[in-house]
Amino acid sequence: MNRFDIINRIGDKYRIGNTETGEFSYAQALKTVGKDIKDYQKATTGTQHTFLDIRFENERLAVLVECKNKFSKWDKNKIQSQLQDYVRFEKAYSDKRIVAILAETDGDDIWVWYGQSVIIDDEHRIVEETALRPFEEYEDLCFGKVNDKIKVVDSIKTLNEKLHSDGINEKLRSQLVGTCLLALKNGLVYKDVKETIDAKTGKKVSPEKAVLKSIKEILEGLLTRSGSINKAQKLAILNNKVLDDQDVKSLTYQELKDILQFIDDNVVPYINDKNTAGQDLLNLFFTTFNKYVGKSDKNQAFTPDHICDFMSKVVGVNKNSRVLDPCCGSGAFLVRAMTDAMDDCETEEERDEVKKNQIFGIEYEDGAFGLSSTNMLIHGDGNSNVVQDSMFKRAKWIEENNINVVLMNPPYNATKKCCNPEYTKNWDPKKKEDPSKGFHFVEWVAQHVSNNCKMAVLLPMQAAIGNSGDIKYYKKKMLDNYTLDAVFSLPTDMFYPGAAAVACCMIFDLSQKHERANKDTFFGYFKDDKFIKRKGLGRVEQTDTDGNSLWSKTKELWLDLYKNKREVPGLSVMKKVSWKDEWLAEAYMETDYSSLNEDDFQSTINDYLAYLVKEGFVYESEQ
Repeated sequence: MNRFDIINRIGDKYRIGNTETGEFSYAQALKTVGKDIKDYQKATTGTQHTFLDIRFENERLAVLVECKNKFSKWDKNKIQSQLQDYVRFEKAYSDKRIVAILAETDGDDIWVWYGQSVIIDDEHRIVEETALRPFEEYEDLCFGKVNDKIKVVDSIKTLNEKLHSDGINEKLRSQLVGTCLLALKNGLVYKDVKETIDAKTGKKVSPEKAVLKSIKEILEGLLTRSGSINKAQKLAILNNKVLDDQDVKSLTYQELKDILQFIDDNVVPYINDKNTAGQDLLNLFFTTFNKYVGKSDKNQAFTPDHICDFMSKVVGVNKNSRVLDPCCGSGAFLVRAMTDAMDDCETEEERDEVKKNQIFGIEYEDGAFGLSSTNMLIHGDGNSNVVQDSMFKRAKWIEENNINVVLMNPPYNATKKCCNPEYTKNWDPKKKEDPSKGFHFVEWVAQHVSNNCKMAVLLPMQAAIGNSGDIKYYKKKMLDNYTLDAVFSLPTDMFYPGAAAVACCMIFDLSQKHERANKDTFFGYFKDDKFIKRKGLGRVEQTDTDGNSLWSKTKELWLDLYKNKREVPGLSVMKKVSWKDEWLAEAYMETDYSSLNEDDFQSTINDYLAYLVKEGFVYESEQ
């Protein structure tokens, strides 16, 4: 296939060259973003390679094509190493997902790599890809389709209703689903199971007990193989809290088989460790399912997967990151960080290092601890460094692990038993919930991680406004030691249908105190993420007329505004602030009046009225 045919097949409108011959010079490209290609070259290969034959791109994907006349005429290891160099340069140049292709010009053979990490070798080559595709199809392969996401979210309602009708307690459902997912992914046999005899006791074993026994054995094997810390503790939780629960043990074989069949048909197909899109879909399922089974607890604030993704990209998680979530809940931040770090890897050894030694979590509540451990294992975690404990008892453990990235969403209304004892001993006896609204969690963690750490934390709007004594105290304490780099005002109903809190994301740079940094803070008014409420399903992603994700474009815009510190009326503003000021875009941003309409005015009035009612300034019965 000649060069002209390759360009036409993938799509000339996506082709980007920066030389007179149409090739793509990475030396020149990296220079435009303030980088030197020498910093990314390897002596054995990279110094020889700077010009990629053909490059295609849009706002989120780059397709790299290196042409060879006939593969048989070349040393396979050398041409694969060459393509790996171009992948490395691309990762340094852009944040885009990558499809890497070796194509014959005197023949029709192609070798293709995409998905997680993009490791160019025989093991990771996508062998079923034997013909070039249009650019749009590569985009679908790498990102999945929004329609697939909607199908996954749709399946949650059906599965939740089924578990309800089978008598599974609401708080047990999410962990049961996660446990079943893990077993199914690893070869669980659940169809046509017959009654057997236990070899040790001689007693009859019913089909449903045989299936549950198989699930237990698979879980134990996975935890053994991964070398997981706290293996016995995790097994005890998964067994005692889930598989040995009376609700589960009471299921008939037919009921258990139907549950497993539904998960097998509607969730398992989206699990793909080698494909980031598959991991995104699975985590979407996990976090969304948690919301719907947690309706009884309005303080549960499960962070949506797309917000986890955005926050991980903001702090630049990569293969060198050592990431901590000290309030990890179901593990959404940990999974996202692990996925982003492995996307940056070039070898299987680097991937293993990330999984085994660079992702850390702490969870206090045992149910959520089991959930996060299961979630990490489902996503291919090697060691799952998730511990069950109070973070305030883990100071030494945190310090020893040299954390340089923190992603966290602390509880906003934590009771005394969950808070720092040093803080609570001075509480008024009448106080039942954390008056700092989670801020003291953030400040404590900042003390115990490395001073080159970046923190991305979700806190309620009250913490940014800072109109109470405790909040003001912690705002001052943070700026006395660290820099407030940015604050993003996030969608009002982000946690719907879970917690009712309105949250913002704060980015702290721990390398120096705020006054010494002497720079403006970036404030983003990022309230519209292009998700809408859908009856019975919560918030779902919107698409354009071609079915493309509106969130994807929005995320790229938000990241561009933040990274380049650009001010756009109605979206962002730069402002020098102190601990005495409000930390919200709304306080400083110039309004883009040309984009306002009557609905915006009404929405603002409604939001303000809801705030007054919630804070007790106005009562709904008042006229």
